[in-house]
Amino acid sequence: MDKLLPGLAMLAFAVVVFALLAIGWRNRMRRQSDVDALPEVPAELSAPLAAADGQYVASTTAGDWLDRIAVHNLGIRTNAELSVHAEGVLFERSGAGPVFIPAGQLTGVRQDSGMAGKFVEKDGLLVLSWMLGSRELDSGFRTRRAEDKTTLLTTLQDLISAAPQADADSGK
Repeated sequence: MDKLLPGLAMLAFAVVVFALLAIGWRNRMRRQSDVDALPEVPAELSAPLAAADGQYVASTTAGDWLDRIAVHNLGIRTNAELSVHAEGVLFERSGAGPVFIPAGQLTGVRQDSGMAGKFVEKDGLLVLSWMLGSRELDSGFRTRRAEDKTTLLTTLQDLISAAPQADADSGK
């Protein structure tokens, strides 16, 4: 009996914490309900210019690495394959659905050491900046193999410099 009450108190505390986390996530989704729908993945994509397995970290508001985007499952960390095509970038995410970013909506790529609760060594993450409607987002990706990061970074920089940029007012 002397161990049952503290155990029940800890269980009740854990339930309250998880309930508060769920309420916070639901409220974040409500606040972000105006975020545009994700672009459709094209039926036909050209052969990948570069690809790598790794971890999709999250998407955040550009420049605010703590403001995780909850809608469209963009804030869920999951294993993924990132592939770069002439048409754009495709994140094939496990259990969260694909994210396709048309080449014209990419605004930049950089290396960083952290975002949205994921911190790694210096320049361990690839962060893609892109426009979704009128919002600029940052999406993080950590390659499983370090040597893949350089290939992806170079390929993404080439794709961004070659792609006609979308008109920020039209969101196309």
